Amino acid sequence: MEHVDIAIVGGGVVGSATAYYLRKHGFSGSIAIIEKDTTYQFGCTGRSLGGLRQQFSTPENIELSKFGLKLLRNLKQEFGPEADVSFHENGYLIMASAEGLPILEENHRIQLANGADNIILKGSDLAARFSWLMDDGVAGGCFGLSGEGWLDPYSLMTLLRKAAVATGVKIIPHELTTVNRSGDKITSVILSNGEALSCSSLVNAAGTAAGHVASLANIELPVGPRKRYVYLLDCPQASEALHGAPLTVEPTGIYFRPEGRNFLCGLSPEEHEEPAEMNWEVDYSWFEERIWPPLAERVPQFETIKVINAWVGQYDYNALDQNAIIGAHPEVTNFYFANGFSGHGLQQGPAAGNAIAELIVHGTYRTIDLARLGYDRVARDEPLFEKNVI
Repeated sequence: MEHVDIAIVGGGVVGSATAYYLRKHGFSGSIAIIEKDTTYQFGCTGRSLGGLRQQFSTPENIELSKFGLKLLRNLKQEFGPEADVSFHENGYLIMASAEGLPILEENHRIQLANGADNIILKGSDLAARFSWLMDDGVAGGCFGLSGEGWLDPYSLMTLLRKAAVATGVKIIPHELTTVNRSGDKITSVILSNGEALSCSSLVNAAGTAAGHVASLANIELPVGPRKRYVYLLDCPQASEALHGAPLTVEPTGIYFRPEGRNFLCGLSPEEHEEPAEMNWEVDYSWFEERIWPPLAERVPQFETIKVINAWVGQYDYNALDQNAIIGAHPEVTNFYFANGFSGHGLQQGPAAGNAIAELIVHGTYRTIDLARLGYDRVARDEPLFEKNVI
């Protein structure tokens, strides 16, 4: 039986970052990434909207995203002069109704206390800054002045993965089918081609399959797929100002952002509206009935638009509290979680990978204390709710 010191299940941004930062922290042993889809076309990363923000209600989430921002700002020093992920630092504009304004303002105070650079805009200040916006029903908006925007998810994942592979990390193009556990230790795994690997540690970075991977080790993990639609819009009437818009979230949760000469938009469903079928088929009626009418009221230039493309992405959704689960299992101590990011995995993946690397190499967190995001809260059924899930 072949042995690998660290087996990482999942080769998206989280798994690739874990391998990359293990090497950065001086780990010299063998590392393998087990990834069943080496085209990376169906994973969470490749189908992500690519957002990066500090507008969260949980301090740890702000710190995780700030780590990702620092990486983007030092991309060429980290990966070489040709490294580029097309980071557009246009900011986020998250708006609230009168009912939601106190929560927005409380989140803003938490964000400022943790180093975010954003402001609350109300009334004429909001209308003056964003001339394309109709502010009916909007009591205020929180706007990121710097450090927020969007990037190309595939490019970031590829940079991390290639840098890891260059240090000897192995990519295994098969599916994990079995996890063998002896008491409080993971001992080995079996792959879909029948190959068995013994391992010293197993990292679960399996995205939407994280709950399934945990179950193979007889561990309960409330993480599974949630289906989301993203629509690409052509808007011939869009002004230059609208093409320079931030990623905008209106009080109903509808979001949009520029994408080249076009725009991307979407809306996460309420719990009772969640699609039952976890396939890759787009529901265009969701756009026509739930998104377009209120979006056109909010931005009149969107009254004349056409959907020219659309795709399905799947969130690795943490049903407990929509926050990531990061760290070692309290009893099966060589089983590590980096799961349940609930749509925030791209921006938080580099920091999560670094955190897992710190735990494995140093036995403790050194950069960001993520103890509150550990599995203990799952075991105790004590959620740590994130209030700002988009």
